[in-house]
Amino acid sequence: MFSTSRVMSFTAGQLAMLGGVFGSMFMLKLGMPIWAGSLLTLLGCAIIGIVTEFVAVRPVLKSLDQHLYVLSTLALALMIQQVAAIKWGTEPQPFPRLIGLGSGVWDEKFWLPVVACALTILSLEYLYRRTLVGRAFLAIAEDNFAARALGLPERNLRVASYALAGVVGGIAGFSGGELLLAFFANGALLNFYGFVPVALGGLGNNRGAIIGGLALGLFQQAANFMVAASSRRSRCSRCSSSCCWPHPKACSARPRRGGCDDRCHHGSSTQRDGRLARRAAAARAVPRQSSVSR
Repeated sequence: MFSTSRVMSFTAGQLAMLGGVFGSMFMLKLGMPIWAGSLLTLLGCAIIGIVTEFVAVRPVLKSLDQHLYVLSTLALALMIQQVAAIKWGTEPQPFPRLIGLGSGVWDEKFWLPVVACALTILSLEYLYRRTLVGRAFLAIAEDNFAARALGLPERNLRVASYALAGVVGGIAGFSGGELLLAFFANGALLNFYGFVPVALGGLGNNRGAIIGGLALGLFQQAANFMVAASSRRSRCSRCSSSCCWPHPKACSARPRRGGCDDRCHHGSSTQRDGRLARRAAAARAVPRQSSVSR
């Protein structure tokens, strides 16, 4: 989409979201087989891509320097999300199993999106480098004015690129439906995970986008692991210090098997016993003072 129109469309994540929603609707609610549901899903996403070009992109091409496409594509993305929420519902819906291979860590919901991504990238590389239409796409991306001067149908190629983008988004949402479920709010998340790798790898560079996506995934998983571990350690240390501070012997003693919870329980029981002992001593001291005064 960006190569042929120089427009960053915010409907990319919504196309992937519709891939999951359409797939669940066609296969679960309408009872269609996998091949029919997948074809209709890709066709529906391609139509949404063409509508995006006609409604949100073409009217603002003459004023790209004002970045009006941000408002137009964002407005269309919000409209698609609201319509999906009204028609489909606001709760995540189940997505059927596609192949039925694997279980546990090797379940198909984990490796099927990776395989679909790899096949899509190989297909796009073949399209760009081995076909006449793909070379026309590259010519439009390089210089659309020169491509029009050579007689290339720049407008039709731009429409075809948005349809192709809709198909790619539908493949992403359909292959990841088992993992993300059919949920109307997946569009914003998929927009983020789509734009960040493209920004890291370079606009129009598919190989750079792959490297950026891998870097983003590794960074996110490492951050989740490190932040969660440090959070657990800090909570445990705060709990143990607050419970064992009045009792330094309890802190210096060998910890029990339960760790922080046992130390906290030990400290709380010791404090309770100390309060009961002081109350009993105060109660015994009251009669003595009264007898002395008499």
